[in-house]
Parts: sequence; C-alpha cells; structure tokens
Amino acid sequence: MSQALFAKIESEQFRKDAPRFHVGDTVRVHTKVVEGEKERVQVFSGIVIGKRGQGLNSTFTVRRISYGEGVERVFPLHSPRVERIEVEREGNVRRAKLTYLRKRLGRAAMLVRERDTRSEKADAKTRT
Repeated sequence: MSQALFAKIESEQFRKDAPRFHVGDTVRVHTKVVEGEKERVQVFSGIVIGKRGQGLNSTFTVRRISYGEGVERVFPLHSPRVERIEVEREGNVRRAKLTYLRKRLGRAAMLVRERDTRSEKADAKTRT
C-alpha cells in the first residue's frame, strides 16, 4: 500500500520534459540561482561523467575545467531548480562512469569521442 502511495506522489513531481542524454555527452545545465530577492539563471556546461539513482532520486554529475582546475557538480534530474538541460555534443564512451577523466590534465581531460549518429542509424537498419 505505501509503495503505491509513494509512486503516486512521485509521479506528480517528475519533470515532464525529461531530457535524453547519456554519460559522455557535453551538456549545458541551466540552473536557477537565488541572490537575495532576485532570481537568475546560471549556466554550467561540461561532460556528464556519471548518472545514478531511480525516479525522483536520480542525479547526474557534470565536470568541467575552470581556470585549469576541475570542477564537478551533482544535479538532481527532477529538481525544480534545474530549468533545462541542453545537449551540446554527444559522446561515445564504453563505461558507465567516467571517473578516469579526473586524472587527466589539459585538453585530455575533456577528450571524449563524438558519437557518429549516421553509422548507428545505418547499423540499426541492417540489423532488422
């Protein structure tokens, strides 16, 4: 009984326009920031290095290099503070978590191969 009640309450809180992105994608996350009485939108862009959780508890981690220093932020996927998520570039990775990027320096820290969507579509056609 309680599980059904939790599911009903959670379903009302879900983001209607859930973005489709994967680990390795370069994204721009628009977050609402409150400063005193004013509210503004701040953009944080970087590579998605991990996703975790289910339902309302799902989060994703974005990493970027800022002034030579690595910066990571964890965002709740269904938070009302996250205004929108834009996918800038799709990455092609073989892992679920990209924590190895933390050890890299310079351009290598942001280096993730770009996904070729044309070859994936061609492969899907040949499989069927």
